[in-house]
Amino acid sequence: MFNITKKSIEWGQETLTLESGRVARQADGSVIATLGDTSVMANVTFAKSAKPGQDFFPLTVHYQERYYAAGKVPGGFFKREARPSEKETLTSRLIDRPIRPLFVDGFKHEVLVICTVLSHDLVNEPDVVAMIAASAALTISGVPFMGPIAAARVGFVDGEYILNPECDDMIKLRDNPEQRLDLVVAGTKDAVMMVESEAYELSEAEMLGAVKFAHESIQPVIDLIIDFAEDCAKEPFDFTPPDYSALYGKVKAAGESQMRAAFALRDKQERVNAIAAARDAIKATLTDEELGDENLGAAFKKLEASILRGDIINGAPRIDGRDTKTIRAISSENSVLPRTHGSALFTRGETQALCITTLGTGDDEQFMDALTGTYKSNFLLHYNFPPYSVGEVGRFGPPGRREIGHGKLAWRALQAVLPAATDFPYTIRIVSEITESNGSSSMATVCGGSLSMMDAGVPLKAAVAGVAMGLILEEDGKFAILSDILGDEDHLGDMDFKVAGTEKGITSLQMDIKVAGITPAIMEQALAQAKEGRMHILGEMSKALSSANAFSQYAPKIETMTIPTDKIREVIGSGGKVIREIVEVSGAKVDINDDGVIKIASNDQAAIKKAYDMIWSIVAEPEIGQIYTGTVVKIVDFGAFVNFFGKRDGLVHVSQIAAKRLNHPSDVLKEGQEVKVKLLGFDDRGKVRLAMKMVDQETGQEIAEEKAD
Repeated sequence: MFNITKKSIEWGQETLTLESGRVARQADGSVIATLGDTSVMANVTFAKSAKPGQDFFPLTVHYQERYYAAGKVPGGFFKREARPSEKETLTSRLIDRPIRPLFVDGFKHEVLVICTVLSHDLVNEPDVVAMIAASAALTISGVPFMGPIAAARVGFVDGEYILNPECDDMIKLRDNPEQRLDLVVAGTKDAVMMVESEAYELSEAEMLGAVKFAHESIQPVIDLIIDFAEDCAKEPFDFTPPDYSALYGKVKAAGESQMRAAFALRDKQERVNAIAAARDAIKATLTDEELGDENLGAAFKKLEASILRGDIINGAPRIDGRDTKTIRAISSENSVLPRTHGSALFTRGETQALCITTLGTGDDEQFMDALTGTYKSNFLLHYNFPPYSVGEVGRFGPPGRREIGHGKLAWRALQAVLPAATDFPYTIRIVSEITESNGSSSMATVCGGSLSMMDAGVPLKAAVAGVAMGLILEEDGKFAILSDILGDEDHLGDMDFKVAGTEKGITSLQMDIKVAGITPAIMEQALAQAKEGRMHILGEMSKALSSANAFSQYAPKIETMTIPTDKIREVIGSGGKVIREIVEVSGAKVDINDDGVIKIASNDQAAIKKAYDMIWSIVAEPEIGQIYTGTVVKIVDFGAFVNFFGKRDGLVHVSQIAAKRLNHPSDVLKEGQEVKVKLLGFDDRGKVRLAMKMVDQETGQEIAEEKAD
């Protein structure tokens, strides 16, 4: 019944296994990859013909986590997996990016890749396993895929690179000072295809070393996939790339000069309109059959690419007049909005980000529900890319994969410089509104986000800037690296290489390649050129920080206090009764965590002090010999009970009330009366013993004993 193929290798500290032939036998390619006890099933299907008129490659990748994989039941009302989580969306993009360029040019059949996490050992991250499974499934499916690829995660501790570090080491990396890197690299046998990272001010040499280490580490996995495919791969799909050389020749002859003139315009909107006019002029020379050719779009793109790329390779200025290293003009403004906690407008050429920082309390932290468990995040970054930012009319709705991916890239770049939660106990939310876009709005978000946090008074360790690099790589080996790429250069170029960091080092690196990969030499030059651009941008940003960054008067004030963990129950009270009373009486928000750290928040400093004093009175211990002001709560024959320290009462024996003999405590005391008492100590049963007679009831000072002559 089953024709099972199974191959394994020892990879790092675990066994990596690929299996096919047991499940999903009707898919074109189905592989279950297992690393340790983490298993991911990848299923590939593809249409055997392209839709008529299809002028793009319709690849769809879905990564989905099943809670049963970790022995969990999903939260929420329906108790089932629903819309993709942020992690699932980001991993879907992570898989898509390195495999998309490896399909044969001209292949426009619909391809669907679905990766499902079946088992998670909470040690090995399933995203890397999913990439390996997807690559293997594509390789055996028969689809025209020029792989395989493999992927690896790399950590960096004490100057040493770690292959596939455990999940716990990568969660909340900011709180783990020893671990300085979370890097995912995907590549083929010969070249790197994709890089995604979160770093803590690594040098260019350290980052390049990590990429090389990852590429070397994936070689055994690529060999495993090739060996696996030799036993179970299907016959290659019969596909011949379309020959549209004749159509391209006619398009080029009809409109090269007009298209070249359009690309010479330096204003984006003028250039877009001129390119559209050139296209219309070319179409007017074509026959109905040629206009209906599904390769017409590819012919136009090839013409545009040849003009833009050829000029730059031959040393001519870029389409906006810059050389390969120059950064566009930059304008940085802070405090552009009157009532927000922090705001900044960052403009670089025709790319602009309006970034707003809001400071919240512990109640505003986001719960992150993952297979590894539920935790809170006190740093949020949301990126919005409306159609008007590129002068278009288009879809406007909830954030898509692009918005989530760009926002996460900026989040990674900025979170490395955030202060510790104990030093700055606020929830920080940044919203980046992209108001103009012509290249690298995610890096503008990094710059604007850094400025807006500083404007809000967040004590960042350093300012962060980002720059997007491009690459033009010709078949003869000639190449040009472009700093601060434009949208057209990204669209028609071979690489999108984004680097963010401080003056000290890199905090995030993301790379996508549209060709079969780049060499370490090209990457090294790109990193060096990116550093020059980053330093220039940081210098321009510093001009907006000349004035002091005062803490916003509209932001909540937060104070923290730490109590012994064995006192947490007393502060919360039965069913939360005590903490609710503190909140109601003081008017402040009170948040307490399992470590005994309490955050007290309010716009009113008096409310914070009131809550602080109430909590302190519960958790603090009275000191023997100290004098306290208390209230008589009950009078009995043998003395009076006085509430003197929070909710703590003590007995003043009748002999300790006054220096003279009393018939009854009520001779000098009444309930509700305020008195000054001294704590004498505790009896054998732990009862509090107080005294009044040695304390001056007017001044609260202790009465000195008179010594005999």
